Amino acid sequence: MELGLVGLGKMGGNMRERIRRAGHTVIGYDRNPDLADVHSLSELVDKLQGPRVVWVMVPAGAPTQSTIDELAELLQPGDVVVDGGNSRWTDDEKHAAELAAKGIGFVDCGVSGGVWGLQNGYALMYGGDPENVAKVQPIFDALKPEGDFGSVHAGKVGAGHFAKMVHNGIEYAMMQAYAEGWELLEKVDSVDNVREVFRSWQEGTVIRSWLLDLAVGALDEDEHLDGLRGYAQDSGEGRWTVEAAIDNAVPLPAITASLFARFASRQEDSPQMKMIAALRNQFGGHAVEKK
Repeated sequence: MELGLVGLGKMGGNMRERIRRAGHTVIGYDRNPDLADVHSLSELVDKLQGPRVVWVMVPAGAPTQSTIDELAELLQPGDVVVDGGNSRWTDDEKHAAELAAKGIGFVDCGVSGGVWGLQNGYALMYGGDPENVAKVQPIFDALKPEGDFGSVHAGKVGAGHFAKMVHNGIEYAMMQAYAEGWELLEKVDSVDNVREVFRSWQEGTVIRSWLLDLAVGALDEDEHLDGLRGYAQDSGEGRWTVEAAIDNAVPLPAITASLFARFASRQEDSPQMKMIAALRNQFGGHAVEKK
C-alpha cells in the first residue's frame, strides 16, 4: 500500500520507518527538507496513486487546520485524510465535514507510543466511517504492536481523539501517584534505598506498569533526580479531559488534581500558599516565614 505522511518529527519519522519495514511505500513531507521525500504537499499528492491515503502528523490547531485546508484542494473524491496528531476531538467533525463536501473521507486517530513506538509498536484509537477506516487498515496493522491488542475502531468521527484524550488524562493521574509516592519515600529517614523500593515493585505487585519501569529507568540515571527542576508542562489533553468531564457531569477528582499539580509546579513562590500561611497565622497563631 502507498501512504502519504505529513510531519516527520519524533513520532512521524519513526512511524514512517515502521510502516516501511512492514513492506508499504511511504512518501513523506516535512517543512524540514532534510527529512522530507518531497518538497511540497502538491508533489506528495502527485506521487500517490488513487485512491490516496494521506496521514497528517503535525501539531494540533492551526498547523493541522492549514494542512487539511490545503489537502482539501489537492485530493480527489474517494481519497482519505487521517489526522494522527493530538487534535481536540471537537475539531474532527469540522474537518470531516470540510473534506466530505469534496467527497474526501476523514479518519481521526489517537496515537500512543512516543519514542518507543518504532520498536514496540503504537497503540491506535481511531474513529470514522467503516469504509474510510478500511482504506487505512493496512497502515493501522503495520503500526500497531504485535498480537491481538493495541488497536481499536473506537467509533464514529471524533471517537479516536476522544479516547486518546481520556488515555492521556489517566496517564496524568498515574504519573502523579508515582510521583507522590516517590516524594514520600524520599522524605522519611527510615527508607534509605528508594530506587530499589521502586524496582522491587516491578514484579508481583498490582501497581507494576510500563510507567513504573520508566520511573526506575529515570532513577537509574539520576538516583534522587537532583539534576531536574520540579517543573512539568501539560500538552493540553489533560485540560480537555477535565473540560469534557464538566460538560458531561462526570467526576474526575484524581485526573483533575494531577492537572492542577502541574500548574503548581510552575510557581516558585505560590500565591495561594501565602494566603494559607497568613490565615493559619491569623486564626491559630501559627508561624509564618518572611521573605
